[in-house]
Amino acid sequence: MPVHPIEYRYFHPEMREIFTEERKLQRWLDVEAALARAHAAVGNIPKEAAEEIERKANVAHVSVERVKEIEKRTRHDVMAMVEALTEACEGEAKKYVHLGATSYDIVDTALALQLRSALEVLEEDLRELMRVLLDLAEEHRETVCIGRTHGQHALPTTYGMKFALWASDVARHVERLREVKKRALVGKMSGAVGTMASFGEKGFEIQRLTMKFLGLSPVPIASQVVQRDRHAEVQCLLALIAGTLEKMAKEIRNLQRTEIAEVFEPFARGQVGSSTMPHKRNPHRCERICGLARVVRALVHPALETIALEHERDLTNSSVERITIPEGFILTDYMLRQMIGVLRGLEFNYENIRRNLEMTLGLCLTERVMMELVKRGMGRQEAHEKLRRLAQRCWREGRSLKSVLLEDEEVMNLASEEELDEWLDPRNYLGTAVEQVERVVRSLREAPP
Repeated sequence: MPVHPIEYRYFHPEMREIFTEERKLQRWLDVEAALARAHAAVGNIPKEAAEEIERKANVAHVSVERVKEIEKRTRHDVMAMVEALTEACEGEAKKYVHLGATSYDIVDTALALQLRSALEVLEEDLRELMRVLLDLAEEHRETVCIGRTHGQHALPTTYGMKFALWASDVARHVERLREVKKRALVGKMSGAVGTMASFGEKGFEIQRLTMKFLGLSPVPIASQVVQRDRHAEVQCLLALIAGTLEKMAKEIRNLQRTEIAEVFEPFARGQVGSSTMPHKRNPHRCERICGLARVVRALVHPALETIALEHERDLTNSSVERITIPEGFILTDYMLRQMIGVLRGLEFNYENIRRNLEMTLGLCLTERVMMELVKRGMGRQEAHEKLRRLAQRCWREGRSLKSVLLEDEEVMNLASEEELDEWLDPRNYLGTAVEQVERVVRSLREAPP
């Protein structure tokens, strides 16, 4: 029975399948087949032997169950696979399985194949999330709302700005992912300490051909393992993506607060928010994303610790990576898909958006008034101080900014009531917000990363 939630709760089948025991075993066998093919290409083994190894290097002939059975005796998972593949082969091919290789020639190269598949899934997730955000940014480029800094009402902005900002964040993750591929999708075939001694003078060619057959790049140099800064960088990428997802989820959670109530994550018919409070509509998906983001970030530390292996290597990375790599990818993929679903079904309460925009009775436009007074000859610091004092009066007396401005002789000598109305309309103080959104949408649609 499953124990870890990534097995039964927090997963999507496509990503989870990449890290199953059977798929991992198949990747090991893929590397063994490519190695045999490379040996045959340089004349080290008969072509027929390589073809036999290739035919049998699949889980139809080498099962997870058989490998585990052998591992009970060998206490070595790779050697168990090698023995199972050897017994599956016929004739002289048996003599050439795993020829010249050390365990991590197979493990690290196979891991690169897994990473390639996992990164491809993540890249499509990110691109779909970006597309959804761009659609929302375009749709809401003129949906005016109050901007908040330090948890307080600041200046007017638009929901389009929020979505375009997030789309830009996601676009950078796509760029990072493509860069990570260059450093993470590498393999090695260089023996126990990286010298290629077991492959003789044909070592470079065997490594080059093996990687060519697998569609990977060969490392320029290695110890017994591919160096772990490459894998730590992948974990850092996952953590960065998780951080952006948490940022988005936290914003939606806050905007769904009863006191704000501007946007809501989708709530299905029949969905229950609380076991005791029937009225509750909790942002559970966004809360789950925020929680899981903590887990993904926490995986970075052990990944960084695996960089400093002793001498040509020790085994401290192995147990860590069996957990951190599958967990990081499965959870990040799950969170991305959850956020895509939230955004596709996001609900807006436009009345509350308007109410919150007007809540401070014009005080969110003090900057606009200050700038206009400066244009009419008042000093910037003088205007700032005047608006600060008038704002304090508004708070004390519970009055609108316009009513207080109308009573200020100095202000009214510089402006008319009609001009005050124009200055205090939030739609008239958006700066380049709409244009910025349109530029981001156009740029990311015409030339996506």
